[in-house]
Amino acid sequence: MEVVVGRVAKAHGVRGEVTVELRTDSPDERFRAGAVLNLRRRDGSVGELTVVAARPHSGRLLVTFEQIRSREDAEAVRGALLLADTADLPPSEDPDEFYDHELEGLRAELTDGTPAGTVQEIVHAPGGELLSLDHAGRTVLVPFVREIVPVVDVAGGRVVLDPPEGLLDG
Repeated sequence: MEVVVGRVAKAHGVRGEVTVELRTDSPDERFRAGAVLNLRRRDGSVGELTVVAARPHSGRLLVTFEQIRSREDAEAVRGALLLADTADLPPSEDPDEFYDHELEGLRAELTDGTPAGTVQEIVHAPGGELLSLDHAGRTVLVPFVREIVPVVDVAGGRVVLDPPEGLLDG
Protein backbone atom coordinates (compact mmCIF):
# COMPACT_ATOMS: atom_id res chain seq x y z
CA MET A 1 0.00 0.00 0.00
CA GLU A 2 1.16 3.53 -0.70
CA VAL A 3 0.66 6.83 1.07
CA VAL A 4 0.87 10.34 -0.39
CA VAL A 5 3.88 12.24 0.97
CA GLY A 6 3.69 15.24 -1.36
CA ARG A 7 2.36 16.81 -4.54
CA VAL A 8 4.43 18.48 -7.23
CA ALA A 9 3.21 22.08 -7.27
CA LYS A 10 5.26 23.58 -10.10
CA ALA A 11 8.62 23.85 -11.81
CA HIS A 12 11.25 26.05 -10.18
CA GLY A 13 14.00 27.46 -12.36
CA VAL A 14 15.30 25.94 -15.58
CA ARG A 15 17.25 22.90 -14.34
CA GLY A 16 14.33 20.66 -13.37
CA GLU A 17 13.91 21.55 -9.71
CA VAL A 18 10.27 21.33 -8.53
CA THR A 19 8.32 22.77 -5.60
CA VAL A 20 6.58 20.13 -3.53
CA GLU A 21 3.58 20.64 -1.24
CA LEU A 22 4.32 18.36 1.69
CA ARG A 23 1.88 15.77 3.00
CA THR A 24 4.25 14.17 5.47
CA ASP A 25 5.48 14.96 8.95
CA SER A 26 8.86 13.46 8.04
CA PRO A 27 10.14 15.46 5.06
CA ASP A 28 13.79 14.93 6.06
CA GLU A 29 13.30 11.17 5.84
CA ARG A 30 10.94 11.02 2.84
CA PHE A 31 12.97 13.48 0.72
CA ARG A 32 16.51 12.56 1.78
CA ALA A 33 19.10 12.16 -0.98
CA GLY A 34 18.73 8.69 -2.49
CA ALA A 35 15.11 8.19 -1.39
CA VAL A 36 12.94 6.62 -4.09
CA LEU A 37 9.34 7.79 -4.43
CA ASN A 38 6.58 6.58 -6.67
CA LEU A 39 4.96 9.15 -8.93
CA ARG A 40 1.30 9.19 -9.99
CA ARG A 41 0.59 11.78 -12.68
CA ARG A 42 -2.80 13.43 -13.13
CA ASP A 43 -3.48 11.23 -16.16
CA GLY A 44 -3.01 8.11 -14.00
CA SER A 45 0.37 7.11 -15.40
CA VAL A 46 3.02 6.14 -12.87
CA GLY A 47 6.78 6.31 -12.53
CA GLU A 48 9.59 6.35 -10.03
CA LEU A 49 11.73 9.28 -8.90
CA THR A 50 15.00 9.34 -6.96
CA VAL A 51 15.73 12.35 -4.76
CA VAL A 52 19.05 14.07 -5.46
CA ALA A 53 18.58 17.03 -3.10
CA ALA A 54 15.86 18.88 -1.20
CA ARG A 55 15.70 22.19 0.64
CA PRO A 56 12.96 24.23 2.30
CA HIS A 57 11.63 27.27 0.46
CA SER A 58 8.65 29.50 1.41
CA GLY A 59 6.68 26.81 3.24
CA ARG A 60 7.31 24.20 0.57
CA LEU A 61 10.20 22.01 -0.40
CA LEU A 62 12.38 22.48 -3.48
CA VAL A 63 13.39 19.06 -4.74
CA THR A 64 15.79 17.89 -7.42
CA PHE A 65 15.05 14.41 -8.80
CA GLU A 66 17.51 12.34 -10.81
CA GLN A 67 14.92 11.73 -13.56
CA ILE A 68 13.91 15.41 -13.98
CA ARG A 69 16.62 17.40 -15.76
CA SER A 70 14.84 20.35 -17.39
CA ARG A 71 12.02 22.80 -16.86
CA GLU A 72 10.03 20.87 -19.48
CA ASP A 73 10.49 17.62 -17.53
CA ALA A 74 9.39 19.44 -14.36
CA GLU A 75 6.31 20.91 -16.04
CA ALA A 76 5.35 17.40 -17.23
CA VAL A 77 4.97 16.21 -13.61
CA ARG A 78 3.12 19.28 -12.33
CA GLY A 79 0.23 18.19 -10.09
CA ALA A 80 1.56 14.64 -9.72
CA LEU A 81 1.34 12.87 -6.38
CA LEU A 82 4.49 11.57 -4.70
CA LEU A 83 3.95 8.29 -2.88
CA ALA A 84 5.87 6.17 -0.39
CA ASP A 85 5.28 2.56 0.55
CA THR A 86 3.38 2.37 3.87
CA ALA A 87 5.66 -0.48 4.97
CA ASP A 88 8.50 2.06 5.07
CA LEU A 89 6.67 4.41 7.46
CA PRO A 90 7.74 4.46 11.10
CA PRO A 91 4.99 3.80 13.64
CA SER A 92 3.46 6.93 15.12
CA GLU A 93 4.38 7.50 18.73
CA ASP A 94 1.56 10.02 19.26
CA PRO A 95 -1.84 8.40 19.92
CA ASP A 96 -3.56 11.43 18.34
CA GLU A 97 -1.66 11.24 15.03
CA PHE A 98 -2.64 8.96 12.18
CA TYR A 99 -1.47 8.23 8.68
CA ASP A 100 -4.08 8.91 6.01
CA HIS A 101 -4.11 5.26 4.93
CA GLU A 102 -5.00 4.20 8.49
CA LEU A 103 -8.21 6.27 8.38
CA GLU A 104 -9.32 5.59 4.81
CA GLY A 105 -11.98 2.89 4.77
CA LEU A 106 -12.97 3.23 8.44
CA ARG A 107 -16.69 3.20 9.13
CA ALA A 108 -18.09 6.41 10.58
CA GLU A 109 -20.79 6.32 13.20
CA LEU A 110 -22.54 8.85 15.38
CA THR A 111 -22.06 8.89 19.17
CA ASP A 112 -25.26 6.82 19.54
CA GLY A 113 -23.91 4.14 17.18
CA THR A 114 -25.97 5.18 14.14
CA PRO A 115 -24.01 4.47 10.92
CA ALA A 116 -22.84 7.69 9.23
CA GLY A 117 -20.85 6.32 6.28
CA THR A 118 -17.30 5.43 5.38
CA VAL A 119 -14.11 7.53 5.34
CA GLN A 120 -13.10 7.80 1.67
CA GLU A 121 -10.02 9.97 2.05
CA ILE A 122 -8.35 12.70 4.08
CA VAL A 123 -8.43 16.14 2.47
CA HIS A 124 -5.52 18.40 3.42
CA ALA A 125 -7.01 21.88 3.20
CA PRO A 126 -5.32 25.16 4.19
CA GLY A 127 -7.53 25.39 7.30
CA GLY A 128 -6.84 21.83 8.43
CA GLU A 129 -7.67 18.24 7.63
CA LEU A 130 -11.12 17.07 6.58
CA LEU A 131 -12.56 13.58 6.50
CA SER A 132 -14.25 12.95 3.17
CA LEU A 133 -17.15 10.62 3.99
CA ASP A 134 -19.39 8.58 1.76
CA HIS A 135 -22.63 9.42 3.60
CA ALA A 136 -25.83 7.98 2.14
CA GLY A 137 -24.33 7.91 -1.36
CA ARG A 138 -22.93 11.44 -1.35
CA THR A 139 -19.65 12.99 -0.27
CA VAL A 140 -19.63 15.03 2.94
CA LEU A 141 -16.54 16.85 4.28
CA VAL A 142 -16.18 16.69 8.06
CA PRO A 143 -13.56 18.80 9.91
CA PHE A 144 -11.10 16.39 11.52
CA VAL A 145 -11.06 18.03 14.96
CA ARG A 146 -11.58 16.42 18.37
CA GLU A 147 -14.86 18.30 18.97
CA ILE A 148 -16.45 16.66 15.90
CA VAL A 149 -14.44 13.42 15.75
CA PRO A 150 -13.98 12.54 19.43
CA VAL A 151 -13.00 8.90 18.85
CA VAL A 152 -10.65 7.37 16.31
CA ASP A 153 -10.47 3.61 16.79
CA VAL A 154 -8.21 2.31 14.04
CA ALA A 155 -8.02 -1.18 15.56
CA GLY A 156 -11.82 -1.28 15.82
CA GLY A 157 -12.22 0.05 12.26
CA ARG A 158 -14.27 3.12 13.15
CA VAL A 159 -14.41 6.82 13.82
CA VAL A 160 -17.11 8.33 16.02
CA LEU A 161 -18.69 11.61 14.95
CA ASP A 162 -20.42 14.24 17.06
CA PRO A 163 -21.32 16.64 14.23
CA PRO A 164 -22.95 20.03 14.73
CA GLU A 165 -26.52 20.26 13.52
CA GLY A 166 -26.78 20.29 9.74
CA LEU A 167 -23.25 19.09 8.96
CA LEU A 168 -24.41 15.76 7.53
CA ASP A 169 -27.65 17.10 6.02
CA GLY A 170 -27.83 17.49 2.31
